Amino acid sequence: MKVTAKLKNLRISPRKVRLVADLIKGQDALEAVNQLNLNVKAGNDQVKKLLESAIANGENNFGLDKTNLYVFNVIVEAGATLKRWMPKAYGRAGAIRKRTCKIIITLEERVEGKGRKSQEQMEKEKKARAAEIKKREKEVLANLEEGAKDDKKGKKIVEKVDTERVAKADGKGNWAKKIFQRKSM
Repeated sequence: MKVTAKLKNLRISPRKVRLVADLIKGQDALEAVNQLNLNVKAGNDQVKKLLESAIANGENNFGLDKTNLYVFNVIVEAGATLKRWMPKAYGRAGAIRKRTCKIIITLEERVEGKGRKSQEQMEKEKKARAAEIKKREKEVLANLEEGAKDDKKGKKIVEKVDTERVAKADGKGNWAKKIFQRKSM
């Protein structure tokens, strides 16, 4: 099974990123991460982050074993080019091209199906993670309520936290609040 991860509009020229991409083609996924840790090149950090994202996609979305994955292909394409001008002598202008690139990393299994999780196992893990998150939220709210009893304005704080969580759960109104929020002095 193939797993992909994409990065668009990286503000490094594709020529520089291809040097890093060619290093990891065909390597095991974990060896490629180690290779990128040791390497010192321009697009190294971004390629490493994208590779780790692809590994996480394989593990969480498809239940693949990260020790069984290898870098099948890395494609580095040219993105949009920002065109700027530098003044030159005699009223001329020299063009400056600030290049961007797109990176697509494809991972594949070495041995098909080895260490792969079943759908039931993946569902159990998702439910366990969701239960753990709810448990943490309850602990945080309990700590806030204990602190609210000590403070005179505690009830207002707890009510404010509850309303903010409801607004976030709805998914409405958050962007406007962030854009037009005044900064307190």
